[in-house]
Amino acid sequence: MKTKHLTLLLATFLLGVSTAVVAQDSETEWNSLTEEQRQVLAPYAESWSALAPERQERLAQGARRFAGMNPEERANARDRFQNWRNLDDNQREAIRDRYQQFQRLEPREKDRIRDNYRRFRELPPDRRQQLRDRFRDMTPDQRQKLRDRMRQRQQQVRPRQTDRPN
Repeated sequence: MKTKHLTLLLATFLLGVSTAVVAQDSETEWNSLTEEQRQVLAPYAESWSALAPERQERLAQGARRFAGMNPEERANARDRFQNWRNLDDNQREAIRDRYQQFQRLEPREKDRIRDNYRRFRELPPDRRQQLRDRFRDMTPDQRQKLRDRMRQRQQQVRPRQTDRPN
């Protein structure tokens, strides 16, 4: 179950969904939205003026991104949004905290995490499930040792071809 939430968090991050958006100083007027944005945001039409300007801007940006998606991307976005809505407040807060932690990492560490995630997603589904099961069955101490080993392994610099003995 935790892996499902981590996967959701990473997928959300990788697709550019962010709650850390710089808001405009003034509210976004409903009539200033494009017709397509208004269609996407129709559930907010009645309460739009009551929303905080930061919330209006986040919603407007999300609707702009949605408008630029192909049908498959839109279906995936709807699924992700539904998954997000099904989370309880504690789960959402944990995901937000993890996202903030990720944002504070050094670029090199972020790249390492993205590379690991990409490699994991490229594995066959049965292999991914085996790894999830194995990780789930570890104690917290075993998990930390695994993380430390993986980090050390990736930080090791491989010798260049000219440095290798003949």
